[in-house]
Amino acid sequence: MEPSTIHASAVLVGANAVLIRGPSGSGKSRLAWDLVQASDNGDLPFSRLVADDRAYVEVHGSRVLVRPPPQLAGLIEIHGLGIRCLPYEPVAAVGWVIDLASPEGGRMPAKETRETLILGVAIPHLSVAPGADALPLVLAWLRTTASID
Repeated sequence: MEPSTIHASAVLVGANAVLIRGPSGSGKSRLAWDLVQASDNGDLPFSRLVADDRAYVEVHGSRVLVRPPPQLAGLIEIHGLGIRCLPYEPVAAVGWVIDLASPEGGRMPAKETRETLILGVAIPHLSVAPGADALPLVLAWLRTTASID
């Protein structure tokens, strides 16, 4: 099966990748950069860019794998600087999906929005409201577990 191309960024955080989706201009590259910087600052134990702007996704067994298109591998757009080079991971298993500028984002997300399907595989999901600062919310999500289901 050929990989599907999606408009998304991905960052390996620990053992799994965060797949970042959202409309153009919603901050996908910014959040990817922020997550890479979070490990440099000690806020995360490890993170590395996988893909920015476009990503290939495919199912392998029961996991969704993400990789960069070869022509974009190791490249990230940083607003005000343009395209920059970073160390990158050539492939990672998707552990979480974040949707930026999502109307489903809010103070108390509905239980049914906590998972999404990627190529038929259910993956934990976070919706970030339009205009919300994504990094603190994503760090809190990655470091905590829900107390009530």
